[in-house]
Amino acid sequence: MLDAQVEQYWDVIVVGGGPAGYFAAIRCAETASQAGTALRVLIIERARRSLGKVIISGGERCNVTHACFDPAQLVTYYPRGGAALRGPFSRFQPRDTVNWFEQRGVALKTEEDGRMFPVSDSSRTIVECLEDAARQAGVTVWNLASLVDLERCQPESQGSARFKLRLRSEGQEGEQILLARSVLFASGSESSCHAMILRLGHTIEPPVPSLFTFKITDARIEELAGLSVPKASLKLETGPVSGKAAIPPQQGPLLITHWGMSGPAILKLSAFGARVVHELGYHFTLQLNWLGETGEGEVGKLLSKEDQQRKLARNANPFLIPHRLWEFLLAKADIAPDRPWGEVGKKDRNRLMDLLTNDRYAVVGKTTFKEEFVTAGGVALEQVDPHTMQSRVVPGLYFAGEVLDIDGITGGFNFQAAWTTGFLAGKLGGG
Repeated sequence: MLDAQVEQYWDVIVVGGGPAGYFAAIRCAETASQAGTALRVLIIERARRSLGKVIISGGERCNVTHACFDPAQLVTYYPRGGAALRGPFSRFQPRDTVNWFEQRGVALKTEEDGRMFPVSDSSRTIVECLEDAARQAGVTVWNLASLVDLERCQPESQGSARFKLRLRSEGQEGEQILLARSVLFASGSESSCHAMILRLGHTIEPPVPSLFTFKITDARIEELAGLSVPKASLKLETGPVSGKAAIPPQQGPLLITHWGMSGPAILKLSAFGARVVHELGYHFTLQLNWLGETGEGEVGKLLSKEDQQRKLARNANPFLIPHRLWEFLLAKADIAPDRPWGEVGKKDRNRLMDLLTNDRYAVVGKTTFKEEFVTAGGVALEQVDPHTMQSRVVPGLYFAGEVLDIDGITGGFNFQAAWTTGFLAGKLGGG
């Protein structure tokens, strides 16, 4: 809640109390303190509770980062913004994130797939760490406070202040005017903040959803709901979409749900194809190899082995796919499950091989992945100095986190982009 008695001038105002905003504010206040000075740093957050996205992330365990410590490899996990992050990751990467939290008493652990979580398996551990660090650094946090407008001050008209902000607070009448030397937007995909940034002369790449599951209304696969495949290979058949780069195929675990398909492979594909499928209205064809990288040639050899021929078709599955899926594909290929495999003709086998390696489903929409909503889009990266996250258009204005046109696949990469850009922005041009 805003306090009308608080002095109106602040050295730094951070718009947004999420991971990037907190990290930037802490970095800013701590850096000043280490240099023997004190800065008045304020975070304004419109929600009742800050760090809401951290709390719900990773099933409330918080996937803090990913155990990828090579910046050149790390950038490949970002469909947008990877090239711009190459320099920033050389200055603050997952190893630095691990050290930052460990220095504050929070140990992280690495799971088999590379995702890193707090040893406590509780996102509250991360939230409390950030809140404690902010308090100790002297950062002030106002919740239920919304930024109404931001404008640049005329030179020398407000002393050292470069920005004038109008805020509205729940439970308080009227608006409050604040002055700031520097402003840092860590406001995510908030449309009202995008509008202010646009008015200040920046370009905003239009936000579109990323990290979503595919809606498929094919009644034939409803019986497979809950079934998972350990390693599938997926492609999007979108047809010619002008001005769009080819969408790379993705591999990984696949989950069939009552509404369609989900799992890491689908989420990665949705991230890399976010803009293209948005343009297509989320209607496209999903091409699916249930066997990962195994091609028809290898499939044919496995199905032709002598020991397969004496089995019934339902038992002739030489692949690491669930039995229910095998029987589903047999039915789709019109092969009776109680038919001896040696009696299945070449035409039927070829049809089955095509389904195993080149199955297709019509996607008719999207669904949000749990509550971990991520967008592609934001402030155009060519307008931001990658060393400091300062605007190239407006001196004293900084950006961090999802407000930038940066987004990663699932696995802790979006949080890492928030930590990195927040850390660099928090230096406020200080090197």
